[in-house]
Amino acid sequence: MQYKGVLKKMKTEFSDTISYYLEMENDFLNLNQLLDRTIELQFESYQCMCCSKQKKIFRQGFCYECFYEQAQAGDWIMKPELSKAHLGIEDRDLTYEKAVQLQPHIVYLALSSEIKVGVTRKTQVPTRWIDQGASKALAILEVPNRYLAGIAEVALKDFVTDKTSWQKMLKNVVTAGDLQEKRNELKAHLPEEVLPYFLEDNSDVYDLNYPVLQYPEKIKSLNLVKAHSYQGVLKGVKGQYLLFEDGTVFNIRNNEGLVVSLQVS
Repeated sequence: MQYKGVLKKMKTEFSDTISYYLEMENDFLNLNQLLDRTIELQFESYQCMCCSKQKKIFRQGFCYECFYEQAQAGDWIMKPELSKAHLGIEDRDLTYEKAVQLQPHIVYLALSSEIKVGVTRKTQVPTRWIDQGASKALAILEVPNRYLAGIAEVALKDFVTDKTSWQKMLKNVVTAGDLQEKRNELKAHLPEEVLPYFLEDNSDVYDLNYPVLQYPEKIKSLNLVKAHSYQGVLKGVKGQYLLFEDGTVFNIRNNEGLVVSLQVS
C-alpha cells in the first residue's frame, strides 16, 4: 500500500490506548494497526501549511514569509504571557488573536520525563498532553484568557520545568511524581490575579497509555530531508513521534509541511 501527502500533526483519539491517525491525500491511516509493519518514508518536496506554496519550510510548517507575517505564528503562541488581545491590542491580526486568546485556557502539570508545567486551550484537553507524550496530567488552573495562563506559567517555571526531555519521554524513562501534591505546593507561587481560578479540588488525573510495543534504548532522530528516504519496522507511537525497531524516531509535528510518500508492507 502506497500513500502520498503533506505531513500534518497526527490526529489522536483518547481511549484506554490512544489511537493515532495520519492524514494523507485521500486516506486516514490508523497507525495503531500498522505496528510491526514495515514503513518506508520518502521525502518528495515542501508545501507551506499556510500559503500552500511549494516553498521550503522554515518553522512550524510555515515558509519563512508566513512564519514572520501570519497571526498563526505570532510570538504569543509559544509565549502566552505576550498575549494582548484582552487589552484590544493587535499583534498581527486582532480578530484571529481574539478568537484564540480570549477563550478558556488550562494551566496544567504533566508527567512526561518529569513533572512540567504547561498551557493549553481548554478545547485541546487532553490532545495537548497526548502530543507531549505525557503519561499523566492534571489541570491546576482554568482561566478566561491566554494572558492569565501565560503569567501563571511564567511564575511557576522558577519551581518546575516547562520543558520535556524528549529523549527520556521516548525511552519511557519517567521520574515518579505526585501531581496533586505538586499542585498544592505550587499554589503559593501563583500571581494573585490567577488565584480565583485555582482548581484546588480537582482530582481528575488523566492516565495516558500509548500504542508502543517496544521502547528504544538508544535514539536516532530521523532527518528525512537529509536522508531522503527511510525504511523500518514501526514499533510504537508516542507524543508526535513514530518509534522504529532500530531505535530511529521520527517527529511528525516537527516535519509538518513536508510532502512525503509512505509505503506499508
